[in-house]
Amino acid sequence: MRGWIAITRRELAGLFVGPLAWALLFIAVLLQGWLFVLYLKTSGGDVDLALRWTLGESWVFWALLILVPPLLTMRMISEESRTGILEFLLTAPVSDAAVVLGKFTAAVVFLGLLWSTAFLYGLAVSSLGIAPDWGALAGGWLGAVLCSALFSAIGLCASAMTSTPIVAAFGAIVLNLVFVTAPLLAGLSDQTWVRAAVARVDVIDHHKGSFLAGVLDTSYVAFFAAWTAFFVFVAVRAVEARRWR
Repeated sequence: MRGWIAITRRELAGLFVGPLAWALLFIAVLLQGWLFVLYLKTSGGDVDLALRWTLGESWVFWALLILVPPLLTMRMISEESRTGILEFLLTAPVSDAAVVLGKFTAAVVFLGLLWSTAFLYGLAVSSLGIAPDWGALAGGWLGAVLCSALFSAIGLCASAMTSTPIVAAFGAIVLNLVFVTAPLLAGLSDQTWVRAAVARVDVIDHHKGSFLAGVLDTSYVAFFAAWTAFFVFVAVRAVEARRWR
């Protein structure tokens, strides 16, 4: 797809030049490090448990996942639409899909680097003579990246539908909250079909049930891939609609 790699490089350069991405990275890494040390102490030195908490067992992880991708993606399309840069991109010899996929890839790469700090914690405790379960750690990281890809796609979809970054971030955060909290609220329902239907979009269960346990289940990968592809597709259609306005 022509232009995809060029757009990805451009967005990554923009992320690492701007202050917002560095601020988000600093806050996320600080909270993750604090969480790892805290649960390492409270678990009596259980390294694997502490690493699982940093990659999906804790509310801090999900709070970061709800907030960071929308804040990272809110300006990627909406701000460029407001300033006129998006119109320039759309007249360049690149497809709408390449524009969206390039921005999406940059966001996922950035978030993948953010969650990869867990490997540093694993190396740190391994140097002290306590080797973690590297398979479970790699699985937890993969699950975190897939969750980040889904929420980044949601953020890009919201960004493509408005020219105001704050509105895009708010819309994406609300939708992320729905994905995370809907299964919890559905558990209070007396209707079996409601619980069964909502269980199919249970992001937390799909992450914990496979990846955090170090098990690579292709059906769980397909779950994240399908939902991510859906929101990327909607974002591409929204960008295409801008071309004809």
